[in-house]
Amino acid sequence: MIYIGCHLSVTNGYEAMGKTMCDFGGSTFAYFTRNPRGGKSKEIIPADAAALNTLLKEKGFGKLVAHGSYTMNLCASNSTTRANGFDMLQKDVERMESFPGQYYNFHPGAHTGQGTEKGIELIAEALNDTLFPEMQTTVLLETMAGKGTEIGSSFEELREIIDRVQLSEKLGVCFDTCHVWDAGYDIAGDIDGVLTQFDKVIGLDRLCAVHFNDSKNPCGSHKDRHEKLGKGYIGMEAMKRIALHPSLQNRPFILETPNDDQGYIDEIHTVLGWMES
Repeated sequence: MIYIGCHLSVTNGYEAMGKTMCDFGGSTFAYFTRNPRGGKSKEIIPADAAALNTLLKEKGFGKLVAHGSYTMNLCASNSTTRANGFDMLQKDVERMESFPGQYYNFHPGAHTGQGTEKGIELIAEALNDTLFPEMQTTVLLETMAGKGTEIGSSFEELREIIDRVQLSEKLGVCFDTCHVWDAGYDIAGDIDGVLTQFDKVIGLDRLCAVHFNDSKNPCGSHKDRHEKLGKGYIGMEAMKRIALHPSLQNRPFILETPNDDQGYIDEIHTVLGWMES
């Protein structure tokens, strides 16, 4: 089995998100730790955090996959942008300790002309200055589509970041199906081969979560445009094979498809139907 859910708004608080996902029929969810296009974060009220933690245990939820802001770029050439990203990372990781044992996912960044090697160096440096031995959060590097100067569109680039981080046991990977497809990995035609390659380069033990999205673009397009399940180039049968793949079980699958609430509910129940069939 897998745990299935979608992104939810934190506007009404943390426990409210858990209750909403129960209503949706899911067993995990994602949320932005701060405004995805800016820097403001939702205040964490201890009683609200405790109520969510209790609900998650009572309902048998899988790991949550909190998401860092899209504006966070740890390897930007602009020093102010880079410093702002580092500040977001440190504060987000600290805040995540209110939800022990969950995942914090972020886009590794774009080197903006400095080169991949320099970008990897800066990302690892920021992580080395942020992670600490007692932390209960696992930080996830997201697989990227490779648009512009993005870092993380190849498994090898993610491996290089991991290898440079001292507390690498605190790191994992979020496998975004749209992104890896757009990066050139044929998960529709050869999911076994792609996961074998991932295992050889990074290790399946580090594949902690899945962003479960179809793609509006052909394989290798490097464009990063998500599509509803079965409506894109990956296709419904391939999405089903991915969800049921033995190597991906017991992980949170987060829908980031272009949907309203009812659309997410429908997709959650589609995936639940696969697991029951």
